[in-house]
Amino acid sequence: MRTRIWASVVVVVFVIPVLAAQVEFGTVTGIVTDASGAPLAGVTVTLTGPEKRSAVTNNRGEFSFVGLRPGAYELETTSSGFATSRHKVAVSAGRRERLTIQMSVGALQETVVVTGETPVVDAQRSTATLRTGVEGGVAGGVVGGLPAPPAAQPAGAAPVRVQGGQGSGRYSPSGPPIRQAGPFNTEAYDSVEENRFRRVEADPLSTFSIDVDTASYANVRRFLTDGGLPPPGAVRIEELVNYFRFDYPQPSGQAPFSITTELTACPWNPRHRLALIGLQGREIRDREPASRNLVFLIDVSGSMTPPDKLPLVRTAMRMLTDVLTERDRVAIVVYAGASGLVLPSTSGDQKERIHQALARLEAGGSTNGASGIRLAYQMARSNFIPGGVNRVVLATDGDFNVGVTNQSELVRLIEQERESGIFLSVLGVGTGNLKDSTMEKLADKGNGNYSYLDTLHEARKVLVREAGGTLDTIAKDVKIQVEFNPREVAAYRLIGYENRLLRNEDFNDDKKDAGEIGAGHSVTALYEIVPVGVEIDGPTVDPLKYQRETRTTRVASSGELLTVKVRYKAPDGDTSQLLTRVLMNRASAMTANVGFASAVAEFGMVLRDSPDRGSASFLAAAERARRFRGEDKEGYRTEFIQLSERAADLRSRDGWRESRR
Repeated sequence: MRTRIWASVVVVVFVIPVLAAQVEFGTVTGIVTDASGAPLAGVTVTLTGPEKRSAVTNNRGEFSFVGLRPGAYELETTSSGFATSRHKVAVSAGRRERLTIQMSVGALQETVVVTGETPVVDAQRSTATLRTGVEGGVAGGVVGGLPAPPAAQPAGAAPVRVQGGQGSGRYSPSGPPIRQAGPFNTEAYDSVEENRFRRVEADPLSTFSIDVDTASYANVRRFLTDGGLPPPGAVRIEELVNYFRFDYPQPSGQAPFSITTELTACPWNPRHRLALIGLQGREIRDREPASRNLVFLIDVSGSMTPPDKLPLVRTAMRMLTDVLTERDRVAIVVYAGASGLVLPSTSGDQKERIHQALARLEAGGSTNGASGIRLAYQMARSNFIPGGVNRVVLATDGDFNVGVTNQSELVRLIEQERESGIFLSVLGVGTGNLKDSTMEKLADKGNGNYSYLDTLHEARKVLVREAGGTLDTIAKDVKIQVEFNPREVAAYRLIGYENRLLRNEDFNDDKKDAGEIGAGHSVTALYEIVPVGVEIDGPTVDPLKYQRETRTTRVASSGELLTVKVRYKAPDGDTSQLLTRVLMNRASAMTANVGFASAVAEFGMVLRDSPDRGSASFLAAAERARRFRGEDKEGYRTEFIQLSERAADLRSRDGWRESRR
């Protein structure tokens, strides 16, 4: 009996302080939306008062401050392209304040609505679902779900009619919004036939077009963040590697880029070697950037309704608008069942006008991408800036389902339009119906680049931090041809670039289209090399009956491993220039450049389950990336290490055992 009494006393002693702690503090939660009611991700929310806290809204526009000392606070929300919002908040013990904050573009007035307060029962409970019109998703991830509430015109804005297209109306096309169909998935990726080892005696030349796209990395990150491994077709190793910038020297002389070569031991096969070829585009530092004539071509079809699509695009385009000046011009074209001109070409310093046009975009209807592409190029041609940057920026999930829908026909349309000297950048968004293969081909044939925006942070990277590389082309039709010395190299394989391969004779053909390099861009290619005397894995070919072994030249005995040749044209030129660089057969210790680049390539090979991956593993890639991370101001390399470890964890759940070398 005495034992029971003391047990009861102990329970009371511990319960009372817990209850007291729960009612001593308050909570502030809320959602931030734009003028249309769509949630805004990436908004910085700062709370000042008895204590100072800050947070960033997730992809549902939500924020939360838990365990606040009671008192008077001021809440401030800031985001690129929007007026700063400030609101007084009184925090009471044991209460939860729930706020709905509507941010307006430019310097327009913001609206803050207190939707009620509820007693705080458990400070550790997750924030209740707010009235966002969106369900599901996690902070920092990619959100699908229900469409956002219908858009409202900003205060004082008159109804605007769409010019051109089939009929007129508001910015939103006709037709009901399309809801995402849960687990139904129609994402489309090209199959990848991986490059295998080539014998130098039979094929001494390797020719390919450079590639500065980064979409594959951001898309792979989206899969891993959402808790799954990407399909093999989504993994393009060259895009994973070229997502990162490396410490290559700036070009000297008149060439628009420098060439760097390195040779070291191959991490996943110690009998082989790894050769790196790096191109570094010239930074625009000593001169003012060229004037820009941009046309935002925005898909507003029904499939663009979810918050990770059109709402994300609207905010991303506001970010891009904020880095423009009075020397630049912007027009906005939209397309769904029909296409229309939303904003005629406007000076880049009229930011509020551009912001308001973006804020009034709504989604609904089918997708006639071809009509929008034609109208966008027409607008770009009519405002062409000689010697400037003339570019269409297409934002879409790639789901073209009306008009010209065949991928090859869309590609031919882009090829015709590029002859006008107007380049194309493609921004892919969304999940569930992403047409990755279509968008990659359009950007490739449009003399542009393809990026995938999974978050606002990625939008800021592509359109703000690396705007020069995204928009300002310094060299076009850039092709690389590598000749291997048969005295030193038995076989080689190019890691990645499978859909960028060219015929050897294409290298000297100035009519053959190839890739573009933007200001400040770096391009990295890796070759795995089998030295002479090392056995080559793979099938062999019978000796030829009618030909003898090719004779080598005296230069073959010089110790040269390979010769790199690069052809390029000026952005407005038609005749190519040639650069060459020789790599000697002298392997050195692994540098930071080849160390980190090889880690990313190894990560990609394991994701693709490459037949030539040797001892490659996610954990080995993470360890080497950590060793050669170097300066990482933006945190991209640290994030890669975390993704590699995340991938290892996901594979281990399937019974795949990772190993550290």
